[in-house]
Amino acid sequence: MAGSIEQRKSEHIQITLNEKVTGDAITTGFESYAFIHNALPEIDFADISTEAEFLGHACRTPFLISSMTGGTALAETINRNLAEAAEERGWALALGSTRALLDSDGHPPSFLMRRYAPNVPIIANIGAVQFNYGYGIDECRRIVELTEADMLVLHLNSIQEVVQDGGDTNFRALLGKIETLCTGLGVPVGVKEVGWGIDGETARRLTDAGIAFVDVAGAGGTSWSQVEKFRSKDPVRRAAAEAFSDWGIPTADSVRMVRAEIGGRTLVASGGMRTGLDAAKALALGADFVGFGRSILKEATQSTEDVLESMAVREMELRMAMFGIGASNLRELKDTPRLVRKGF
Repeated sequence: MAGSIEQRKSEHIQITLNEKVTGDAITTGFESYAFIHNALPEIDFADISTEAEFLGHACRTPFLISSMTGGTALAETINRNLAEAAEERGWALALGSTRALLDSDGHPPSFLMRRYAPNVPIIANIGAVQFNYGYGIDECRRIVELTEADMLVLHLNSIQEVVQDGGDTNFRALLGKIETLCTGLGVPVGVKEVGWGIDGETARRLTDAGIAFVDVAGAGGTSWSQVEKFRSKDPVRRAAAEAFSDWGIPTADSVRMVRAEIGGRTLVASGGMRTGLDAAKALALGADFVGFGRSILKEATQSTEDVLESMAVREMELRMAMFGIGASNLRELKDTPRLVRKGF
């Protein structure tokens, strides 16, 4: 089993890097929004602050590295480069699914990133469906202890599990188990999709159960039905996956839906995020943090320096957007009336 997990994780990396894994007719939705330019911003660009707080943890930007990988030697290199860059730039760091961490053959060092990122929030990660396959609070606590994580996120990936050969598809009665975990784990618990978005009503049920933050991980970026299509040996699953290449809630719409339902709970926008301008739009729509994943994966396979340069570009884009509307800090960006539907 451990060997199959390691092989699957390696294949995920290669497929995501080298194959077309996005939908053909679905986007994040951010292209439908524009900021009304402010020709007289009345602020000094040098004074713009992007300081943010993630559940009590200070960050220099409202950015996090989304959960991507782990469990292989290549994943260790990728995660180390990401962790070192996150520490230097002050980004939060989310780990890939840590189920393999509990298996001695699942390349545990690929998940142990605290040594490289001692001062930024680290988010451990496991699939919520695993609660129906023998995992519980003890396993989650062990994952948090091993990774020295500040919090845990549960990923929801129902469509992926159906397409994946041997996938875990029993999603029955998970909400009560999630509530038990939130009550007893001792660190904040969040929830995230993996590229199909979360609707407002589902987000409200989750936060009512004790979830501390919601990462919408909306549609418009990587489609995991397409990733698993390339791996599957089942012709029926491969063919069926094609019909779902454009499935999901666009990230921009998911952010709006969820913000309307969860009050002041922390909201993360991820899913197809490519630029700091996308991030600025997401923050103005109601997100508190923005996650970047596949858009920095290639750099993470190369070096920490390449990741740092990519991060610097996204931070500059965010600051330029803020300057362009006269927002000197994130509160002013989130409160701006200058984000409008295109066509104004």
